[in-house]
Parts: sequence; structure tokens; C-alpha cells
Amino acid sequence: MVRQTRGRVAFGAALFATSMLAGVPAALAADTTAGPTVEEIVVTAQKKEENLQDVPVAVTAFSTKKLEQLHVENFNDYVKFLPSVAAQSAAPGGATVFMRGIASGANANHSGSLPSVGTYLDEQPITTIGGALDLHVYDIARVEALAGPQGTLYGASSQAGTLRIITNQPELGVLKGSYDLKVNSVDHGGTGYVAEGMVNIPVNDQIAIRMVAWDEHDAGYIDNVPGTMTYPTSGVTINNKKIAKNNYNDVDTYGARIALRLDLNDTWTIRPTFMTQDTKSNGVFGYDPSVGDLKVTHFLPEDGHDRWYQAAMTVQGKISDFDLVYSGGYMDRRIDSHSDYTDYSFFYDTLFGSGAYITDSHGNVIDPTQRITGRDHFTRVSNEIRLSSPQDQRLRFVVGGFQQRQTHFIEQNYQITGI
Repeated sequence: MVRQTRGRVAFGAALFATSMLAGVPAALAADTTAGPTVEEIVVTAQKKEENLQDVPVAVTAFSTKKLEQLHVENFNDYVKFLPSVAAQSAAPGGATVFMRGIASGANANHSGSLPSVGTYLDEQPITTIGGALDLHVYDIARVEALAGPQGTLYGASSQAGTLRIITNQPELGVLKGSYDLKVNSVDHGGTGYVAEGMVNIPVNDQIAIRMVAWDEHDAGYIDNVPGTMTYPTSGVTINNKKIAKNNYNDVDTYGARIALRLDLNDTWTIRPTFMTQDTKSNGVFGYDPSVGDLKVTHFLPEDGHDRWYQAAMTVQGKISDFDLVYSGGYMDRRIDSHSDYTDYSFFYDTLFGSGAYITDSHGNVIDPTQRITGRDHFTRVSNEIRLSSPQDQRLRFVVGGFQQRQTHFIEQNYQITGI
């Protein structure tokens, strides 16, 4: 099977938008009144705010403005613009990330080891086996790609590099909001849409809340065409009349983020955040050249349900002239899936005559077609604390500690109807 992705062509634009650089450090806002300028980008690749040009490591960073110019909405959209990053994706939420061609032997196996590229959402790691979180990109301050070993500052799963998604934080004393409504058409497929919005609410001089929500429908472009299959040993013939349809592989995603900023005084800030996303996908994201371009003939229902949430908190302040940061988070991700295993069932029967042994309780030969019902459950708890010396000193240091515990429950249930 050939894996295939197609891009969206938008024919609707944002109906209303304000605060296009909401929450981005002032250094990101270029002054366009003075003629052409080079946008200054502030990154936190070394756990502190620095001008991108001053960072002594290989970093690619996209600001809010650049993400909007590139019409980035998800993982597949931004990863193609990162020169040191490659990804293989079989379905939404199933992308395996590689940097500089470095990978562990089990990088693409969800029952294997962790990937060699770490993924961070703000200060918390969100790396999971078998696929990076496909977070909807809206109201995002920056996307950073740090190539090369990053184990010193980012720990496990950063042997080849690290991807970081930095969200916009609540702003004190500013009431603002924005929303986008988009409609798009997929080449050789159906019609999709995106609805997303953000509001920043100041509660008082010390507290602000930022709320973000999104709802996206990605149209399908793979057709599941009607067909039949006859098993050579048993003679059983099956068809796919119940599930044959055009634009078979549509995807629906919705989610929300709420962040709070509490300034205890001039030097200490607490920022708790909660984010959740739910993605339901149908069909497959590849095609069978023997059936036709962007076409398959599959016989059993195929779908995926990927939902996750993360609760996190960051505390930042000063002890004398030193910066102290604590960050902690808990992530829970669950994936349920159904896969058609008909092709394997047919060749098992063709090569080994296995269909003759698949019978009911009376000994009658039955349909040997298999399906896979999968369940994955990931949890991750992480805690980090670090102390940084003043940045204006010639000799600077960062010292800290990191702890995490993660679990992965995996089940692959191979089922045959009638057994």
C-alpha cells in the first residue's frame, strides 16, 4: 500500500481577527512603519529567552506571524518546513519523527522503545511511542526545532533532537479576542472546515485567563470502492457493500486550552494550564495502485479515536539575582483503533491453506477474515526544577533536576467474526 497525503486548498479566509501577535514577546513584533525589517525571534531553546541569532546551537523557529503566513494548522503542516526534520505518518496522531536521519531500531513500532526525537509542549515533555501528539496549531507563540543531541537540557528521547511547541500565555490588563472561520476543498476529495477562537480576560491587576478552542473537519480523499474477494481454500466470498464509499478517510478534531496567570508579586508568577484534544479518523491514509489512484478495496470498518489531556503548572521567580523555575505536568492519552486485516487473511489462506482450519463450533468452514482491535493508553508524570544565573554575567550556568514516570498499556486483539 502506498501512503498518500493531500493538501487542503482554502477558498475561505478569516472573517475576523484581532491581536495577531497575542502573547508573543515584544521582540517578535517587527516595526513595519520604518520600512522592511528582519523579524527578531526570541527562543527558549536553552531554557532562557534569547535572540535566535545568539543561540550557539542549530535551531529552526517559527513565530506566530510565520505560522499564520504558512497556514499551519497541525503537525504535518509545520514539520515539512523544518529542514532537519522528517516524519512518517500512517494516520493522524501516528507520525514518527526523525532528525538528521538518526533513529532507534524500534522507532516506528508502538510496542518498542521511545523515539529518538523528544517533543515538548511548553515546559512539559509529551513524547509517546508510536506517534507524536498531533496538536492543532492555533494561538501558538512559537514552534522550535533543536537539531542534534539535546540530552543535557531535555533528557530522554532527545538523542537526535527536540521539537518544542510554545503556547501564548495570558496577558495582564488586556482584554482581547480573535476567531477564524475557514472552509477548504481537498484535491480529489471533499470539503472541510476549521473554526477556532481565543479570548484573553484580565481578572484584575494580578490575574489573567486565556481560553482557546478549536473544531476542525478534514475532508477525505481516499475512495473505498466496491469489490469482492474469494478465499482459495474455503471458497468463502466476501464483499464490502456496507462500508464502500467515496472520501473514506475523513477526520474530525476538537479541543480546548485554558491557561491562568497569577502574579504573586513583581518577581513570582504561577501559570497553571489545562489542554485537551479529541480526534476521530475514519478509513486509511494510503491507496492500492492495483485498485486505482487514491483508491482501496477494504472489507472491514477502519477507524481511530485518539484523545488526550495534559494538566501542567509552571512557577517562575527569583532568588536574589538567580532565576528559579519549576514545571510539572500530567498527561493521559488513549487511542482506540480498528484495522482491516483482510489482505493478510487472504495470503495466509493462499500460502498455507489456513482457511480450511477456521471453523465454527460445528466444524463448518467460516469467513477467515481478520480485524485488529487496538488499545493504547499512555500516562506521563514529569517534574523539573532549575536555577539560572544572571544572563548579563560573562560566566553563566543552569543547574537543575528532572524526574518523570511514564507508562504504556498496549493491546492488539486479532479477531475473526464467528469465533
